[in-house]
Amino acid sequence: MSILKASIGNVKLLPSWKGVQQTLEERLGSLALNASNLFPLWLVLGATAAVVHPPSLTWFKKEYTTQCLALTMMAMGTTLTIEDFAQVMRRPWLVALGATLQYTIMPLMGFTVSRLLKLPVPYAVGICLVASCPGGVASNVVTFLARADVPLSVAMTTVSTLSAIVATPALTQLLVGHLVPVNAGSLLVSTLQVVLIPIGLGAFLNWSLPKLMARLSPFAPLLASAMTVLVSASIVAQNAAAVRVAGPRLILAVASLHTGGFALGYGVSKLLGVKERQARTNSIEVGMQNSALGAVLATLHFADPLTAVPCAISATMHSLLGSTLAGFWRLIDPEQPSVDRKLAAQQWIQAWRDAHT
Repeated sequence: MSILKASIGNVKLLPSWKGVQQTLEERLGSLALNASNLFPLWLVLGATAAVVHPPSLTWFKKEYTTQCLALTMMAMGTTLTIEDFAQVMRRPWLVALGATLQYTIMPLMGFTVSRLLKLPVPYAVGICLVASCPGGVASNVVTFLARADVPLSVAMTTVSTLSAIVATPALTQLLVGHLVPVNAGSLLVSTLQVVLIPIGLGAFLNWSLPKLMARLSPFAPLLASAMTVLVSASIVAQNAAAVRVAGPRLILAVASLHTGGFALGYGVSKLLGVKERQARTNSIEVGMQNSALGAVLATLHFADPLTAVPCAISATMHSLLGSTLAGFWRLIDPEQPSVDRKLAAQQWIQAWRDAHT
């Protein structure tokens, strides 16, 4: 599953029309791809607007969130090919390792952070819920920017998303079942509705209408980005007052969750002897969550609307942290010897300090 496949290079798959029609379609595709690559910026702008002027986004009712996420998943599904599943079969142990790290590091981080910071129950539940979700929809693009292993990222995102059908409800019940009632069966049904069925429909469309999907594929990332921004920003807007009150502690909790995910995903991978390119991929896949899925599940299955707020903030936070990390890694060749990579990292940090002092 890959937003990236539509984000890089798919414009060349557009049909060969002559004259102005070809130029117009290609230009529109390029504009859509460029706009989707600014996903972190749109998230920041959306969250800012939600806090500063909530009415700008409160028109988007929570009833729309399920449909929006399903549409996002279907858009992602239209980029799926048989080759994506073949990638899983070629490197099963790496994909399995990534999924294992995803569903152990992040849930443990969520539980630990929520307890250490003594978050109110709704926020603690929200943190643990988003920590139990699969990899984020933007992770493939960030993997590309970080000069990591894109095919592995595609395979890991696919496997973790499909695994979420069982893993997310089970982990949520395990982590917060003692705080609030958790209906794992209802969570399972909802996850099926907003993940498996839309992705399956998108993949079927890609298989049955390949030429049409190739022409539409440059617009799939933009659609997914827009839906995620709208869902996340609207949840922040509907709870703007609570966000202002709990702001610093909640933001610290979400930042700690994702920072820990990035760091441990990379560190554990290196300890296990994983190569640099694949270790970067694991770090990104673990650190970036499908926050929109968490927001939808929180809205549907928990009475307190504040439960969805950490999920909404998470969408902005992991995109910012992931983009920053990708910018750092992009300057360091993953094929360099480790000593050279360390020197390059030190030079980057020193240059950053010089620019900000």
